[in-house]
Amino acid sequence: MTFDAKTIAMLLEGIWDTLYMVIISSGVSYLLGIPLGILLVVTDEDGIKPFPVFQKILGLIINLLRSVPFIILLLLMLPVTRMIVGTLIGSKAVIPPLVVSATPYIARMVESSFREVDAGVIEAAKSMGATTGQIVWKVLLPEAKPSLLVGAAISITTILGYTTMAGFVGGGGLGAIAINNGYYRYELGIMIVTVVLLIVIVQIIQEIFMRISKATDRRSR
Repeated sequence: MTFDAKTIAMLLEGIWDTLYMVIISSGVSYLLGIPLGILLVVTDEDGIKPFPVFQKILGLIINLLRSVPFIILLLLMLPVTRMIVGTLIGSKAVIPPLVVSATPYIARMVESSFREVDAGVIEAAKSMGATTGQIVWKVLLPEAKPSLLVGAAISITTILGYTTMAGFVGGGGLGAIAINNGYYRYELGIMIVTVVLLIVIVQIIQEIFMRISKATDRRSR
């Protein structure tokens, strides 16, 4: 493999497409996943506003979505993807299935982070007359922030892994380059370079979120 201008341009475009898919799908997934995670905690039988029937139904739906392998979900959603973005190939076409797959995963990560909050802090807020909204925004979210950031690092790198699978069905990014050029055309050099680039991106994401998490963790001060 020679790193000519064409190869470098292809790799740069792959990096951009990968980051585009990860950033957009992660942002949308968190916009949906955080409220779902809050609902799972708040409506639990030991939650702030118990509604066990609703909580169990919501939990079941989330578990069912989490159980579907991403590559299968990607294929099942082809008609919906075409309707939403107007195409079945490229980076845009991967975002809808990424969001559907990542949102329930993120909801469970958010739920797990909130459950780490000391129950005594919540009870203290209740005793002072705080409303459900105030407890969520002024107690749960601030107290769970370090754990939420660690969860974000895990969730976003998981989404990054999903983007590589999308290359099998016409998705863009580094995964598509690794599959189309590295695997199908037997270009081992391209395969190695794309894997290294993905590892570097994962490490950068992990480092950024871990540092922010540590900086916001009051327990480490």
